[in-house]
Amino acid sequence: MSLRTLPVPDGLDGLRLDAGLSRMLGLSRTVVAALAEDGAVRLDGAVAGKSDRLVAGSWLEVDLPDPEREPAERIVTARAVEGLVVLHEDDEIVVVDKPVGVAVHPSPGWTGPTVVAGLAALGVSIATSGAAERQGIVHRLDAGTTGVMVVAKSERAYSVLKTAFRERTVAKTYLAVVQGHPDPSDGTIDAPIDRHPKHDWRFAVMTDGKPSVTHYRTLEAFPAASLLEVELETGRTHQIRVHFSALRHPCVGDSGYGADPTLSKRLGLTRQWLHAHRLGLHHPADGRWVEYVSEPPADLAHALDVLRASS
Repeated sequence: MSLRTLPVPDGLDGLRLDAGLSRMLGLSRTVVAALAEDGAVRLDGAVAGKSDRLVAGSWLEVDLPDPEREPAERIVTARAVEGLVVLHEDDEIVVVDKPVGVAVHPSPGWTGPTVVAGLAALGVSIATSGAAERQGIVHRLDAGTTGVMVVAKSERAYSVLKTAFRERTVAKTYLAVVQGHPDPSDGTIDAPIDRHPKHDWRFAVMTDGKPSVTHYRTLEAFPAASLLEVELETGRTHQIRVHFSALRHPCVGDSGYGADPTLSKRLGLTRQWLHAHRLGLHHPADGRWVEYVSEPPADLAHALDVLRASS
């Protein structure tokens, strides 16, 4: 037997133990229920039953069978990812520069490369907290968005970073090239976001959506576009893309949110000009403030050069 200690993430608050723990460990609910009935599951030190409710921030202890008897679905398939760069690694976290065309973790319908598989191929072990397909993942970038992101290696780091993202103490700075010239040139977009009512893969500004706040300032202005520095106060899916599309200044190259295909073609872009440039956070080990930076990759740099040449 081996002991696993796992923090309960926010997303599983209130779920039955058998449902929540099966997602965290990648085991079936039947297996988890059997473990609970055998007294092998403890919640904050007390033996827990399969129908007990999980509480975010509490700790689960689970006595698991030896690794060789664990089901295959818990094994992450290693797959080398071209262009995935490790910017920093220690016992608690690994910070990567994610290339374009790479998802953060497996999901239904996605057969391409992922950060999780790429780290496994590099021999980097990450935390086991979280749903089976995204263990260790505390935030995400779209497959078409490049740049810096952090992954938890320890269970402590997972818990600390999830709290930090929830409480908005992580600084997330992006670079974006948008069509036209936002007015004012520096400002804040405060507009709620939710799923698009007709296209479930898209998101949109909705009056009853989740609060979403984006701060921006113009760094350079070109005849047809502007280079912006963008800071996220919240972190909704597609937030930057949705907010600037709603202002009729979509990210250049972002066909899904209304970008001009003629401009995209002229700049040689096949995806949105959006890059996670800087990530600042309190290190989970000792609380010191650390920052990690990623420069725009070749396709975005080329598009920027073309814009500058046209000025």
